[in-house]
Amino acid sequence: MRFLSLFFVALVATTSAQRAPYDVFPVAEPPHYRVRYAASAEPGGLAFAVNYTIWIPPGVGTLRGVIVHQHGCGEGSCKSGLTGAFDLHWQALAKKHGCALLSPAYEQPDGADCQLWCDPRNGSGAAFQRGLADLGALSGHPELARVPWALWGHSGGGHWAGGMALLHPERVAAAWLRSGVPFLEPNSERPGIRPHPVPAAALAVPLMCNLGTKEGVTVKDGRFAGVWPANESFFRAVRARGGLVGVAIDPLTSHECGNQRYLAIPWLDACLAARLPEKPGGPLLPMPAGEAWLAPLRGAEARPAAQFVGDSREAIWLPDANLARAWMHYVRDTVVPDATPPPAPSGLRVSGNALAWEAEADIESGLAGFVIERDGRVIAELPRQPKNPFGRPVFQGLQYSDTPVQPLVRMTFTDATATPGASHTYRVIAVNTAGLRSP
Repeated sequence: MRFLSLFFVALVATTSAQRAPYDVFPVAEPPHYRVRYAASAEPGGLAFAVNYTIWIPPGVGTLRGVIVHQHGCGEGSCKSGLTGAFDLHWQALAKKHGCALLSPAYEQPDGADCQLWCDPRNGSGAAFQRGLADLGALSGHPELARVPWALWGHSGGGHWAGGMALLHPERVAAAWLRSGVPFLEPNSERPGIRPHPVPAAALAVPLMCNLGTKEGVTVKDGRFAGVWPANESFFRAVRARGGLVGVAIDPLTSHECGNQRYLAIPWLDACLAARLPEKPGGPLLPMPAGEAWLAPLRGAEARPAAQFVGDSREAIWLPDANLARAWMHYVRDTVVPDATPPPAPSGLRVSGNALAWEAEADIESGLAGFVIERDGRVIAELPRQPKNPFGRPVFQGLQYSDTPVQPLVRMTFTDATATPGASHTYRVIAVNTAGLRSP
């Protein structure tokens, strides 16, 4: 009865007339699941309605964790969260570690105070944990209520992810903070913002502060000029106490996410590999101390920690040699190299002259598109005109908050030049964003 009642609640929630203005989103069918909660009028409750959409890797037994992709502030960014759990690149990371992929979408109207959700203490932290429990029952994975979290957040989502790491360090395997960090000191410009304390346990949580150079590093004025001072203050406060925190400055961007996923996903990959317990249900493991590399703040060269010259408590922390090398490429030009081809597509089906197939993304470089061959000759490349105003072109397209565009792009192709009645042999080849082709 518990399962049926939860399913009924979720069904009512997602079909209710109250769901406007967030009433357009990809349908959540297995392996996707969704719950929606109305805004709360209770003291301390979440002031906005929220959708939680989750993807469960097909065939997974017991989940080992959940990766959270959290959008930023404003109605446009909030709506972009509706497609986060459908992102093939982030799904590849989740599948590798036996994790679910969760994307919230807070229904914040333009002009409303973002702090009402991006501070977890204002009801969003409790709603998130309620969502995990209900989605666990809905999907047949009750362990969702107990597994560790790996958090990614943009702007206000970075504030939320960092806040959750400080509030629940025993649950957070790692947190990537793009263009937003929690405040540790009172804010004179916004006295209503409550500072977060930093408990000793949070110093063991790997954190990465990631921002664009035009957010106060090289561009000192404008709307986002305060991002760097906030990040620098957060970094220095946590690192001075020995916290495992780094900084990665994107040399190309302002507040948009750019190419950060090509460092964020490998970074989270390394942290999850080190910290998730072998047997689900055990405590998070500590990061291996002997593998760390360090780099000077605002620098571009990293060294093994034992070889670093300078004060380590003022140096950027990086988890291992591979990530240190990737970080050095990223802070130079965001071109993180990749020598591994993507997985081959599967399940190619041909009906008349219509093709359909499935494919998984390359965990290092995602999925840029496909090459279609007929009888050994290339007849098409998809997408036909690749574009991405925020970074490398990707097959699914990218919105401002690093999520696929709507409507979701389908893996289909119609061969308009096929000879009627003739027999043809087709091949589909995947291409990652580094230009490498699959078998």
